[in-house]
Amino acid sequence: MRRTDDAPEPERRGAESGRPSAESGRLARVRERVRAAGGLTFAQLRHHRLRLGLAIVGVALAVLATTLLAGAGVGVLETGQQQFAAADRDLWVTAGETRLTSSGGGGFENSLYDSRSVAREMEAHDGVATAVPLAFETVYVGTGDGDFATFVGTGVPGGGSSVRVTDGAGLSGDPHYANGTYEGPRTNELLLDEETANSLGVDVGDTVNVGGSLSVARNTEFTVVGISPTFERMLGAPTVTMPLSELYRVTGTTRTEPATFITITGEDGADVDAVQRDLRESYPEYEIRSNQEQLEAVVQEQVLVLAAGGALVLLAVGAGVALTVSLLSLVVFQQRREFAAARAQGLSSSLLIAIVIGQGVTIGFVGGVVGLALTPPAVSLLNGLAAAVVGFEGLVRTAEPIYVGGIAIAVVTGTIAAAIAGWRLGRRPILQDI
Repeated sequence: MRRTDDAPEPERRGAESGRPSAESGRLARVRERVRAAGGLTFAQLRHHRLRLGLAIVGVALAVLATTLLAGAGVGVLETGQQQFAAADRDLWVTAGETRLTSSGGGGFENSLYDSRSVAREMEAHDGVATAVPLAFETVYVGTGDGDFATFVGTGVPGGGSSVRVTDGAGLSGDPHYANGTYEGPRTNELLLDEETANSLGVDVGDTVNVGGSLSVARNTEFTVVGISPTFERMLGAPTVTMPLSELYRVTGTTRTEPATFITITGEDGADVDAVQRDLRESYPEYEIRSNQEQLEAVVQEQVLVLAAGGALVLLAVGAGVALTVSLLSLVVFQQRREFAAARAQGLSSSLLIAIVIGQGVTIGFVGGVVGLALTPPAVSLLNGLAAAVVGFEGLVRTAEPIYVGGIAIAVVTGTIAAAIAGWRLGRRPILQDI
């Protein structure tokens, strides 16, 4: 036996402590095992290219479904917040709940009556610069050929910066409501959004017939003075926008003056929270909300829609996980004969599991990357369809956590599923699979 003093220096130090040489040996064995597992994994995947491609496609579709549905949920909430912020208002006054209605193509119900008087009183309050009623009524619109379609008619007291005009001019005002009466001159002006203008086949300067009933519409003409996307984006439906008093006139509601909202803009430098508290004390019969509170109130009315959306997201994640697990389990099971033959030649169970895990990681990662790469064009396609159908742009939005979640589902789930499948395969009798 060679004496410790005669051994080389590294070996002599290992022999003296007994630890470094053992650790080096274990690390060398681990490296060798990983290298072998990687080589066998690559060989298996290269040999079964069709199976590999189909598995990657399946994982990619699972990731794509998850990212799109999650992006839709995020986009709906962000779009709602942006719509209220774009309205450039500080407070929203309503009478009771703010209900969406499907009549006439969509919009809100008008539940706040005598809106002009209430708005005047609120406008006189300290810290309030403007208080403006907004009304949404179903109106018939036609081009004089005898055919009419229903749209959401939006009544505003005038133009102003809150109504964005992309072509033509804005409304010149609301002179028909003169000194508390409806005896002033009518402007017979209206704004259309681009979708409504295209559906009617009209442009700026053309004339259309508008009324709350067909008989009124046949005898009431308005001139299209401009194109505005403001209320189409707010409601998600085609709209015609006209002076408030003229909307009341054509719908026969001048006596009740109903409105959905009274929107309030604070004076420069005013404490909006203090104004809100004061108005709530002065008008306890009305709900007075900030932009965020009003958005939450509208969203709460759509509990069933939100529940359905949440269920879809959970279903998408569950389906993605289930599909990934099924795919990788099937891929591993289809190799049972090859693995049984290898085990008969001495392949250990741990190396078998390592090989299967390598396949799971590879398929999950490549499939996840493909799914994420397909997400941006799919989002663009869905947003184009959503804009054409409901009028909202950017309804599906992705974010970094959504991408991270998608790749995590693919890689983590794929790895766990492969490990379990490999463990079960290693416990099967070899003769059963040969």
